[in-house]
Amino acid sequence: MAYNQRTVFESRNLYTQYARRGSLVRGIANIGKPSNVSSNTTSAFFKNKDNERNKRPLSERMSLVGKTTVITGGARGIGLSLVEAVAEAGGDVAVLDVLEQPQTDLSTLGIKAKYYRTDVTKMDALEETFRQIKSDFGRIDNCVTAAGIVADKSFFDHSWEECEKLLKVNVLGTFFCAQLAAKAIKDQGSGGSLVFIASIASHIALPLQRLPMYGATKGAVRVMMKQLAVELAPLKIRVNTVSPGFIRTDMTDLCATQQPELYSVFSPAPPMGRIGETSDITGAVNYLLSDASSYTTGADIPITGGLIAGRIAN
Repeated sequence: MAYNQRTVFESRNLYTQYARRGSLVRGIANIGKPSNVSSNTTSAFFKNKDNERNKRPLSERMSLVGKTTVITGGARGIGLSLVEAVAEAGGDVAVLDVLEQPQTDLSTLGIKAKYYRTDVTKMDALEETFRQIKSDFGRIDNCVTAAGIVADKSFFDHSWEECEKLLKVNVLGTFFCAQLAAKAIKDQGSGGSLVFIASIASHIALPLQRLPMYGATKGAVRVMMKQLAVELAPLKIRVNTVSPGFIRTDMTDLCATQQPELYSVFSPAPPMGRIGETSDITGAVNYLLSDASSYTTGADIPITGGLIAGRIAN
């Protein structure tokens, strides 16, 4: 559309007519003049309970005392490290996994912790488990979905059954655990936090690994996070993801056993020159679970030793 002087003049007239119906013109005319709005009014505008709560010391805001966190996949690996980290911050933990027992005795953690042997792909079992958690702990404040499986093979070698299993555990398991946790948090009216464990494989293709379906499921988890972050924000439920890179776990050990050449990648590939440890994940997750992250939602935190940014050539 071509704009001429007459068009601009008519547009300005129309704008002025509408503006005069309200206070816009008066507001524009008063620009630069002393304001009649008192500092008390301004303070009241910005004052809310969250801002007041955030004035507490950081150490207090990072504490998880008084909060109950549900952690799926918590019997070993990254999930178990997260269980221990939440306990270290004073939080109570409900641990879900398909293994018979967790690799650590939960009674030694010094907080209230209970293990629930549960398959995240079975909705009936999940519903019963969450009912039991609410009965045992009295509340649910946070949920971390660390349960996940991987398939490292060529795109051409993936079977329907393998892809279906990946989707059930990594996507549906995350979705419905989050849903059950969010329902409990909503009923309490106290707000809370959901943290999904995604993966660097949802951002980039990794050297020497073939993860087409695994990467797709973790990408779905990150998109899910963004959708839920917006939908649940009015309930003061924050939703974020953490995307680990190469982390030393039973899963990565198994992959390297099957493909010994991966040992030549796990440490040299990240710019920081080492493979990550499960303890490298815990600080970010504890932050996202705590009141210190009360203004953080819809975010993904990559913990990759810099691999997400690029590689240093050998």
